[in-house]
Amino acid sequence: MSNLQQRIEKIEYDIQDVCTRIGRERSEITVVAVTKEVSAARASAMIDAGFDHLGENRPEVLLDKQETIQSGATWHFIGNVQSRKVKDIIHQIDYLHSVDRMSLAKEIQKRADHVIDCFVQVNVSGEESKSGVTPAELNSFIEQVAAYDKVRVVGLMTMAPFTEDMELIRSVFRSLRELRDGIAAKELSHAPCTQLSMGMSNDFIIAIEEGATHVRIGTALVGAESGEDA
Repeated sequence: MSNLQQRIEKIEYDIQDVCTRIGRERSEITVVAVTKEVSAARASAMIDAGFDHLGENRPEVLLDKQETIQSGATWHFIGNVQSRKVKDIIHQIDYLHSVDRMSLAKEIQKRADHVIDCFVQVNVSGEESKSGVTPAELNSFIEQVAAYDKVRVVGLMTMAPFTEDMELIRSVFRSLRELRDGIAAKELSHAPCTQLSMGMSNDFIIAIEEGATHVRIGTALVGAESGEDA
């Protein structure tokens, strides 16, 4: 069994295990394979293995991979995007996970020729190093986004602190779920907000326990780019 197969089996086991334990269906969880650090060949191998949701965080790398991978993938842009780069990627992606300011929503409106499914990034932890609207700003932000009919807020996204304090991580994910629930209850046509993008290689199990619908898994799934790690 290759290293890739071993990683896939481990991730699948862990996801199925937590779903069984808490009473969720495996089908509720979309695994976004974060392929930003690996080649197009490795990304193609992920698609062949059944992980066809791919996550990239740099426009030029996304576009380079798409020259090789022209079908079979659902593309998620998971990094911060400069407003001036919106025009380069907006018709190349299926989901944008990092809407964090009104100027970005305005640029999407200007450049998109169809409705774009977006996650609003929320800085739940309050860390200065992280982007995102604050929890206090979120409701106002969602209301303002209604002015841009090319932006559909399908959910919220956050990144937990890089820490070994599992309860702190859990509290961040729980807070995002509560924020999501509050918006979803309003039944806004421009912001159905049913999804939660949270959890990465080191904390995706906690994220699923707290309601994640999309987990963004890099190294633990796709591995590193080296000959022995296929």
